[in-house]
Amino acid sequence: MRPLTEDELRSSFVNASADELRLVALPADFMITDWDHLDFLAWRDPRTRGRGYLVAEIDGEPAGIVLRGAEGSSHARAALCNLCHTMQPADQVTMYTARKAGEAGAHGDSVGTYICADLSCHENVRLAPPLAPNEVRASVDLKIDGTRRRTEAFVGRVLETAGVRR
Repeated sequence: MRPLTEDELRSSFVNASADELRLVALPADFMITDWDHLDFLAWRDPRTRGRGYLVAEIDGEPAGIVLRGAEGSSHARAALCNLCHTMQPADQVTMYTARKAGEAGAHGDSVGTYICADLSCHENVRLAPPLAPNEVRASVDLKIDGTRRRTEAFVGRVLETAGVRR
């Protein structure tokens, strides 16, 4: 991902109102972000419970979305993140929704998917779980590419409904 300034990051959000943009709390480590090793940037808002942010490059430009995490808990024992395809304990995967960009979002339309609750998909795909006997590990590069593609597709679903494609 190419390095972004604070202004570029704030202006990348496609589904946020002007008031919401003023409230965006940047990641604590934003100033020391290692952009060369990021496929996308995602973080939880430390000041607002249930709010998160995800910024991906779509057609070479940053596109950010504001996420809302569902409250409550699941009775399932395990759950799969739809972005990084990491199996997690159920309380570590949350349904996140994003208001669609443009007029569709103004009318309350949204899209949602299950994502790691702490939005750590970028790190999770780089962790190598221990192998079971006779297990073959898929390439980490393939997992990283898949996560990036699924993340871009999710952000794209927020954009495409408004004709905002970048």
